[in-house]
Amino acid sequence: MKVIFRVDASEKMGTGHFMRCLTLAEGIRQQGGDVSFICREHPGNLIQLLQSTDFPHVVLPAPATELSLEGYTNWLGVSQTQDAEETIQAMGADFPDWLIADHYALDHTWQSKIRSVVGKIMMIDDLANRQHDCDLLLDQNLFENGDSRYQGKVPADCELCLGPAYALLRPEYAQLLRMRAPRNGDIQRILVFFGGSDAQDMTGLCFEVLSEDIFASLSVDLVVGANYLHRKKLENKATLRPGTRIFGFRPHLADLMSEADLAIGAGGATLWERMCMGLPSVVISLAENQVLLAQHLAKQQWIKYLGPAEAFQPEALRNAIQTYGQKAEYLRISAENQKLCDGLGVKKIIQKLQNKSDSIYKSEEP
Repeated sequence: MKVIFRVDASEKMGTGHFMRCLTLAEGIRQQGGDVSFICREHPGNLIQLLQSTDFPHVVLPAPATELSLEGYTNWLGVSQTQDAEETIQAMGADFPDWLIADHYALDHTWQSKIRSVVGKIMMIDDLANRQHDCDLLLDQNLFENGDSRYQGKVPADCELCLGPAYALLRPEYAQLLRMRAPRNGDIQRILVFFGGSDAQDMTGLCFEVLSEDIFASLSVDLVVGANYLHRKKLENKATLRPGTRIFGFRPHLADLMSEADLAIGAGGATLWERMCMGLPSVVISLAENQVLLAQHLAKQQWIKYLGPAEAFQPEALRNAIQTYGQKAEYLRISAENQKLCDGLGVKKIIQKLQNKSDSIYKSEEP
């Protein structure tokens, strides 16, 4: 099975889309698949990660204008038509069984131009705000209206894979979950991670709260990505607080989540990693697309949601941490989180891809 991924990372759009595609790509390769990537050279890209993991890849030229946080449709840096043409050229003559795209700026316009030169198209999305022309769509998030969000937005024969049962988690999460002792509700170590960029520096703001005397007995792990611009300042502050560790880019956080008793982070893909590990969390949304999900999970009492980054209040974080200090509440949330995500989403999606690939070849038989 030959698979090509079209995905980007940048300082503005973050690294989550890229990392979940890399997780799926590694799973496909382990099953004997032929996998490659096509990525645009945005500032803050993770193309070097493809080099270190030995994935063949083609780099599309950097856009002429800088990306902004506003307007997902501008995140390509070029028109969809131009991107489709460059993607087709990058694929060469050996067209794939599957083209998998994870990009908020791509819709049916791009997909319809690609369709004639690929076997099938898979989209990874969570916005449900545009038309898609694809054969398989993955939305690993959990919404109140999850079953109807894509109604009328995908072809009638498109298969939908919805919810955290399909979350693209590295195998280390399920493995460590089986190995670790059950959580006992004691909070001794807190993990803070706000993605690869954290443009609003929520890591620094939360660390200020955790540096207060009332939390002096807690150990704190801070994880910052390659595009985090405030590391030196954070390191200087961390030297003044005993029990603090700072980590740079890591391929996964499973080991740190296994060690941690509470997490503070964004409402993106790491939500499902934390839930798989039964790790209760305090969530602050960094982008508009994280708000609805966080609100729904908070309504179900599965997380403590403090609202968007721009409305952050230190007192709210203090209160949330202290609420988790109540063991009964902590243990309830931990148990219910684990039920939502088993960490086997990659395996399930690969099975879907293989089944549909078989149908491609069967339809070509005389």
